[in-house]
Parts: sequence; C-alpha cells; structure tokens
Amino acid sequence: MQNPSVSIVIPCYNEVNYIEKCIRSTQTQSFQEGQLDVIVVDGMSDDGTREVLLNLQEEFPNLQLVDNPERHTPKALNLGIEASSSDMAIILGAHAELEPSFVALNVEAMLEHEQAGCVGGMIINVYENETAEVIGKAMGSRFGVGNARFRTGGKKGYVDTVAFGAYRRTALNEIGLFDLDLVRNQDDEINFRLNKHGWKIWFDPKIRSKYYVRASYSKLFKQYKQYGYWKVYVNKKHQAVTSIRQMIPFFFVAFIALATIVAFTSLGPGPLILGLMLWFIGAMVATIASKASSRQYNGMLATFFILHTAYGLGYAQGIWHFLILGKTPSRTAKASTR
Repeated sequence: MQNPSVSIVIPCYNEVNYIEKCIRSTQTQSFQEGQLDVIVVDGMSDDGTREVLLNLQEEFPNLQLVDNPERHTPKALNLGIEASSSDMAIILGAHAELEPSFVALNVEAMLEHEQAGCVGGMIINVYENETAEVIGKAMGSRFGVGNARFRTGGKKGYVDTVAFGAYRRTALNEIGLFDLDLVRNQDDEINFRLNKHGWKIWFDPKIRSKYYVRASYSKLFKQYKQYGYWKVYVNKKHQAVTSIRQMIPFFFVAFIALATIVAFTSLGPGPLILGLMLWFIGAMVATIASKASSRQYNGMLATFFILHTAYGLGYAQGIWHFLILGKTPSRTAKASTR
C-alpha cells in the first residue's frame, strides 16, 4: 500500500457550532504521501450546518457532501465508505478536531502493522462546562470505563477497540461494513468482527484528536443504558461475549438488586452495605487519582454510579428482550439522531 489514499468519513446532523472547526482540522494535515478526501454524511440538517458545508466545499475541493435522510448512524458510516474508493477510511465525529499529524500517524501505523485492519489513538476531551469536565474525568478512569486505552491512555499495542478508527479497505471488503441493526456499539461490533476474521487493532497514543464534550447526567445515563442494551444484541448475533469488562456493570446491578432483596430477610442489610462500601472506596480512590478538585468529588461519584448502573440496567434489559423473550430490535429502537 504505497502512497495510500485516505477518506475521512464524518456522520453529521445539526452541528453548526462544530462542523467548520472539524472540517478545517482535516485540511491542515501534514499527510502528503497520498490523496486525502473528506466525506460528510449529513442527516438533512436544518440548523445552518448544510450552508456551512456548501460554503466550505467552495474552499476545499476534496470535501464531499452525502445525504443521509434516514439519520441512522451505521447507514451514514456505510454511505460515506461506499462513496469512497480509498485505501483507508477514517471514522470521525463532527465534534472532533484533528491534530495536524493525525492522518499521517494513522497511515504510518497501518503501513508498519500489516495485520492491523484498524488503527487509532487517544481522544483528548475539551470540556464546555464543569459537568462535562467531571464526566470526562470519570470516563478517563479505569474504574469508570475499564481498560479502554483510547480514553485512559497507555502504551501502544494491540487492543480490542479504538475510537475514530482508521480502517483498511481490504479488511472492510473481507468482513463487510457497519451493522445497520445497531444504534449503539457499531464500532465495537465491527472491531469484534475484525478480530474474529484474524485482523488486529493497533493503538498508538501519539495519534490524537480533540473532542468537544457537551454533557449532562441525564444524557449520560441514557447513552450508557443504550450501550448496555445494544451490547447484548451484539453478543447474541455473534454468539459470544465480545469483551469481559462489559459484564462487570451488569454484575454490579444484579448484586444491588439481590442484596436489596436479602436485606428484607433474616440476613439483613449487611451484604448490601458492605458491597456499597467497597464500591464507594473504589470510587473515592479513583476520584482522588483523577486529580479532581474537592468541589468535583460529588459529581465524580455520581458519574461513576451512573456509568455502572446505567450500563448494567441496559444490559439486564437487553438480556430480557433479546435472550429471554427472543425479540429483535424494533424500528423505533433503531431510531437515531444522525
């Protein structure tokens, strides 16, 4: 793959405040060895985003606009990849901003690791309010999200998933594109398929992008409940648990439910109190390690609790719907905002 061509695919819907910064960061890349195209797949935005994109197209000839009237994220990703014939396809969020070396380092990593069907790096969060900062710190903790190196950092090497991955075209041709049944976890699922077919996923912390975080506790709860719910559907499709860390929040929620029931028996509330105390100690250690300020402690503890319980509840709901009742995702459940 000498002088590889690269396409950056950006699903987008109503991102007027972010899309220009995102696009301009793709145009300042140090990558000079091959062709670079940018494909924005827009869900028929009505907030001025399309006008911004049309103006940017006049400035940047390598910018392409593709319509996605279904506003379905996997569909958007597939439309963007299908609109390209590049050797590599990089998946990017409209809230992201690339460092100038981003594309070049992805290409370098792909060329160095022939077994890698996908490569990626670190997300550096840019917080737009204090709630977002607290949530971001919690999500950058191993206690919060496990060993997801693209959030927590770590040494370069093979991993089970990355964010804003750069995918090798030959690998996608072999395993297929993103699963249209999934609202969440579509990147985890395609990365699982890569590993299943013998490809690997390479992580390098030098590959960096910024991500502008707008956050609230209610949105975080909804998001992680969906992550847990859809993870069960992915597991069912592949007849496998795609990663061990996904089970921990479910066991945590199951323990709380069981210990609460036990509290009304002769055993009393001891197991529940002990379990919650151990969780609290772990959360406090992680909070202090994150270098959060003292005024952020309550927010950090709340975020950890939301991350664990929301994912666990969603996972339990997924077990009930997909495994016990044997349901498939409804049209409403598949609805997305892109």
